Amino acid sequence: MRMPTRKLGQWEVSAIGLGCMNLSHAYGAPVSAAQGERVLLAALDAGVTLFDTATLYGFGANETLIGKVLGPHRQKFTLASKCGMQGVDVAGDGKLVRVIDGRPATIQKTCEDSLRRLQTDVIDLYYLHRWDKSVPIEDSVGALADLVKKGHIRSIGLSEVSAGTLRKAHAVHPIAAVQTEYSLWTRNAEIAVLDACAELGVAFVAFSPVARGFLCGKTLDVAVLDAKDIRRAMPRFSPENFAVNQQLLPAYRALAQDAGCSPSQLALAWLLHKAPHIVPIPGTSSVDHLIEDLGAANLTLPAGLIAKLDALINRYTVQGQRYNQQGTSEVDTEAF
Repeated sequence: MRMPTRKLGQWEVSAIGLGCMNLSHAYGAPVSAAQGERVLLAALDAGVTLFDTATLYGFGANETLIGKVLGPHRQKFTLASKCGMQGVDVAGDGKLVRVIDGRPATIQKTCEDSLRRLQTDVIDLYYLHRWDKSVPIEDSVGALADLVKKGHIRSIGLSEVSAGTLRKAHAVHPIAAVQTEYSLWTRNAEIAVLDACAELGVAFVAFSPVARGFLCGKTLDVAVLDAKDIRRAMPRFSPENFAVNQQLLPAYRALAQDAGCSPSQLALAWLLHKAPHIVPIPGTSSVDHLIEDLGAANLTLPAGLIAKLDALINRYTVQGQRYNQQGTSEVDTEAF
């Protein structure tokens, strides 16, 4: 079945894109290069035309993987990457640590490095991964606008920003997309950002649309997560909060069964039904899971089912914040 499309800036992209972080970063050991290649090429073959990466992911390794595997197919998809948060050898010991840096000179250098790793002359959509609050948003966006003028990037995106920050940035240069976590269990975008995006003609790209695996249907055992899995530091996955959140799953699985789809498909279809300017980008290291996710693009959900989902899983029924104190401090007000 043909993959539906949605508008993102100057492009028509697949209604569901691929978040590539999982292949190199965040959920434990990265997958093998061979497995990463299988997932990327399977996505391309299945009709995915939006691939999302970042300088941060694997401290450049994810961009390198995408450049190697998808470089020969560059004209077939819209390429998104991010700057403003990267690995830096702060102590001079060769160990990279995550640093948020939105200074114009850093953005310029990061873009040059990304272009080389991605094996491309231009990045279609380049996000400011986090707003560096020590730098006026107008300055960081101004640096991105310079990259557009130079032909290094085609459009500008922002990640994890409030509606107010979006408006300030949009006044400097048109913003093509805002990327923020959005799913049944993370509703912060509904405060103001979704409406602001619709008003300004900005696409909203939803990351972690299946709630970091929570809505995939399988029972997660947080006790056995990899030591480097970022969920270990997330309050919702703490033993006490997760025990409460798991109580939502039996009713959720039942709704998916009633709808004739998998739990992850239901989560993605819910997002697609929320608004036409939303493009979810689930991530996975499994080809089977990838194909399952993409099946959500052609699902139709009745209004009654959407209402049941909204009532079951929302910011009042989910226990715990999505980020710990440090993570919360790094995102913009409404995006926490």
